[in-house]
Amino acid sequence: MDINISSPAFQEGTSIPSKYTCDGDDVSPPLSWESVPEARSFVLICDDPDAPMGTWVHWVLYNLPPEELSLDENIPPKKKLENGALQGINDFRRIGYGGPCPPSGEHRYFFKLYALDSMLELEAGATKAQVMIALEGHVRAQGHLMGRYRR
Repeated sequence: MDINISSPAFQEGTSIPSKYTCDGDDVSPPLSWESVPEARSFVLICDDPDAPMGTWVHWVLYNLPPEELSLDENIPPKKKLENGALQGINDFRRIGYGGPCPPSGEHRYFFKLYALDSMLELEAGATKAQVMIALEGHVRAQGHLMGRYRR
């Protein structure tokens, strides 16, 4: 099953506004998606496959409650959010969101959402690699929103 994920800030394949990048306020964009039957939690990963040294991870968010069908703009860089969701370490070595900041050229940024049949047994501060291993065999639906950015 596919999840339709969207943002009022940008459309699929279009430019991410600089507000959500290292050239602006570097805050996370607002996102929303539809309900997924039997989801026990959601995972959100944002990464850039066009980075020179390989895929660069911008955001790791997991154990998002199934009743949460959106994220507001500017999610705080805290290990545990008020709704119980946990945030991991990005490749900037920080908790939470780190916006697009390509060294050159235009890059693609994928906001990938996974609906799981369980919660992940991970502490706050996990890496994308740890999250991806933990969610194996538990994905019930997934989708992505891709935006572009050039400095």
